Amino acid sequence: MAFADRVVSAWYAPQATPLALALAPLAGIFRVVVAARRSLYARGWLRTERLGVPVVVVGNLAAGGSGKTPLAIAIAEALAARGWRPGFVSRGYGREGSEARIVSSGDDPGRSGDEALLLAATGFPVAVGARRADAARLLLAQEPRCDVVVADDGLQHYALARDVEIAAVDSTRGFGNGRMIPSGPLREPASRLDEVTAVVRLVDAGAWRATGDARETLMAHEPLRWRNLADPSRVENPSDFRPEAAWAIAGTANPARFFALVAALGIGATTRAFPDHHRFVAADLDLPDARAILMTAKDAVKCARFADPRCWALDIRARIDPALVDRIEEILRWTRSSLTSSSAR
Repeated sequence: MAFADRVVSAWYAPQATPLALALAPLAGIFRVVVAARRSLYARGWLRTERLGVPVVVVGNLAAGGSGKTPLAIAIAEALAARGWRPGFVSRGYGREGSEARIVSSGDDPGRSGDEALLLAATGFPVAVGARRADAARLLLAQEPRCDVVVADDGLQHYALARDVEIAAVDSTRGFGNGRMIPSGPLREPASRLDEVTAVVRLVDAGAWRATGDARETLMAHEPLRWRNLADPSRVENPSDFRPEAAWAIAGTANPARFFALVAALGIGATTRAFPDHHRFVAADLDLPDARAILMTAKDAVKCARFADPRCWALDIRARIDPALVDRIEEILRWTRSSLTSSSAR
């Protein structure tokens, strides 16, 4: 097992492991640095940039997947249905370079990042950049009709002022051992949840319900279709698709979630996990006796160039509580009114 995999295993072990304990001093240093950095922004010693439109940040406290990208997409689509014109910004994790650039659906994932391509597939404008503020300014310059920016990730990127903070939490894994990086998965202390606009917990589809509480809500990932990568016109209903000799592969932060979803759909598949944001190559699809290769939509954008007819991507959507959207829109309307008043002075 690679060292990085050992570290992640230690984070989510039922009891403190020797590795987690050994890394505790570094976690203490990390906690101090995080607190100092936040203080510098709070005191104005580090600059926070305010855009001319409201900003919604969708992020997480724990390193690794918590369903934030599907949540960001669901929020943007819900706002668009209510008349808003959203655009996305993202860091573009795993891409080459750090400069701000506009992303289109046909881009090379090496230049834009896999999550940014998922965002671009929605049809909303997308910009990536190591500095989210730079990406947002480029986005607004290219798309002047955009009236709300949704940041996929960036809860800890305080250089970009935000009006709404949404924290996504994986209910299955939670915060693991509750320790800070690298002893545990936390980027910030768990008490940070007390400050966000809303906490959205990812649950299994059968456990989802509308809470009516905009502060604490649930989301679930609903399978939409299996889509063939070699021929996108070929789609299969998730409840009917039963491929033979199937392999399920995943290069995500929590591959077990995808493998469990495949099994829940009634598909018996051999599984193979890759590191998060793995840069797939054709050789990764050289799987013995595979007649169907199943993957997430996030991994599919990196395999599309060399995929063959065996390859299928599972498209999903996040089901969210309307109360959450009501609360977000309430804040956005107030912020828009405030920004309009300020610019008129």
